[in-house]
Amino acid sequence: MEEKQIMIKKSSGNLEPFSSRKLKDSLRNCDVSSNEIDSIISQVIPQLYDGISSKEVHNKVFSLLKKYHRISASKYRLKKGIFELGPTGFPFERLIAALLMEKGYHATVSVVLNGKCVTHEIDVLAEKDRNTYAIECKFHSHPKDVSNVKVPLYINSRFLDVQQQWNSDPKKTTHLKQGWLVTNTRFTIDAVNYGKCIGLTLLSWDYPKNNGMKTNIDAYGLYPITVLTTLTKKEKNQLISKNIILVKELVRAPYSLKELELNPGRINNILSEAGQLCRTKL
Repeated sequence: MEEKQIMIKKSSGNLEPFSSRKLKDSLRNCDVSSNEIDSIISQVIPQLYDGISSKEVHNKVFSLLKKYHRISASKYRLKKGIFELGPTGFPFERLIAALLMEKGYHATVSVVLNGKCVTHEIDVLAEKDRNTYAIECKFHSHPKDVSNVKVPLYINSRFLDVQQQWNSDPKKTTHLKQGWLVTNTRFTIDAVNYGKCIGLTLLSWDYPKNNGMKTNIDAYGLYPITVLTTLTKKEKNQLISKNIILVKELVRAPYSLKELELNPGRINNILSEAGQLCRTKL
């Protein structure tokens, strides 16, 4: 297929050439078949124009994808679904804690710890193999918001204060080994370099390469309920207010849908989508 050379406006405001290859890779990662990918791209390309926003391209693809495969459509909107977990950062912290637990950690959200100088609220405290890790979660509501080097500088100073107090306390049974910084957008190059230099583990949407947040969420089936196409925005917010953050939690607590006073037909459709989306981990 001949590449249509048009410029896409990214969320950062920068322009980059449209790439059907990148779109194919993105759809393939959502388990879309080759024939469906070709069909979607052949329908999307004629609708593109110079300066079209990446958000509008995403919406056009998503609209078509829903007609082919609703589960793939849910996976395709993962990044947007994470943004919709806001405006507070707590649901995002719950998501990160769940991811750590899938990896064998014991994780607790919102823990207040004493530092040598002051007390600190740690977003997620994780323990594994007698080591403890302090994780700070920086949730952003807009894709153009990034974490620059000031963020890991600040996080590391907090961690060092807590670490000194923790590891000098004879009552502690684990070693506070490392600080982590997690964001749903991205880090600047300086932030990444600083993190590497001081030993601060960084995790963002696509960092580290091939082991970022998206890769891990897909691998463990830890999709937030905000990706579900069968729920309205209002219903998603109602479930989040009931502390139902993950699709797998919804499947395990179907009564929460009855509490929203939904009819049986809709409940069955929602649970069907949810069950298929995370079936490998239920």
